Amino acid sequence: MTKPGQVVIVGGGVIGLLTAFNLAAHVEQVVLLDRSAVGQESSWAGGGIVSPLYPWRYSQAVTALAHWSQDFYPQLAERLFKSTGVDPEVHTTGLYWLDLDDEAQALQWAAREQRPLSSVSIDTVQQAVPVLGEGYSRAIYMANVANVRNPRLVKSLKAALVALPNVTIHEQCEVQGFVRDGDTVLGVTTIDGDVLGDQVILTAGAWSGELLKTLGLELPVEPVKGQMILYKCAADFLPSMVLAKGRYAIPRRDGHILVGSTLEHEGFDKTPTDAALESLKASAVELIPALADAEVVGHWAGLRPGSPDGIPFIGPLAGFEGLWLNCGHYRNGLVLAPASCQLLVDLLLGREPIIDARPYNPSSRIL
Repeated sequence: MTKPGQVVIVGGGVIGLLTAFNLAAHVEQVVLLDRSAVGQESSWAGGGIVSPLYPWRYSQAVTALAHWSQDFYPQLAERLFKSTGVDPEVHTTGLYWLDLDDEAQALQWAAREQRPLSSVSIDTVQQAVPVLGEGYSRAIYMANVANVRNPRLVKSLKAALVALPNVTIHEQCEVQGFVRDGDTVLGVTTIDGDVLGDQVILTAGAWSGELLKTLGLELPVEPVKGQMILYKCAADFLPSMVLAKGRYAIPRRDGHILVGSTLEHEGFDKTPTDAALESLKASAVELIPALADAEVVGHWAGLRPGSPDGIPFIGPLAGFEGLWLNCGHYRNGLVLAPASCQLLVDLLLGREPIIDARPYNPSSRIL
């Protein structure tokens, strides 16, 4: 089989970077374009839990991507670490959910999907996580849930791509529209001129809908602001991730603790606010009272690519030959990235897809 020619990828978050990484061995050239620096938007800002926050509340379409990705992440991290020397730090700590209203549904989902989620006593949680606050009465636990240190994952993916001779990355290169010949997309228009390719893949996160408007399409992807805070504690301070009342605490290996996050519909404004900071601090102290005496060493906001039911758009776009989408992952871009990017590459190369691709088909879901 002849290798496909040049592929242009628009958007350099984890979805764009990993799509490029998976494609590079199968095409002649990959050109990746980003409006700022790669990986500095939602991919950098997120918490990196390698699971949807409440996996039982999602459709089978999200579950299928999540399960494949969760099983694949350790080997992806190992491969990147070996090739770049940058460890994405996939850190398996397990996750406790506290005082859920839908605990019964969660346990039913776990039994149906054969996931190792079970009820545990609060005494057990307190023994495992001595810094946990008082007042909780019920808990469920999944032992194999990991988190990935997303800024390092981005750094590792970029380093891996820079080392490949057939991959070119253009940062600070904003895409303004598409180059077309009738119904065929031939490339993209940027502030620096046209970039042509045999295939164009849109992985622009929250900005994907804005770009498709230039084609007269309404992609239901919108920016959803999320704010987080970061504490620095001892390396063994928090042994497991904990989640209650929609807020979570995530331990990194070196003792950094992330607490998040807000859900705000503020357009493309990602300015951190004092109100969110106080709300996050209050949640942090409720979860882990000792954080009242810890210094907040970071506070930031990012823009998630919100989409209906959190189901991403993955595949070719009918009526626009040569244009592919891999976007709209909402809160689960880091969770779903390995499966999403492998599925997109399978479809583009005409291979048997890793999972049923129909639920993600853009052509049946875009106005």
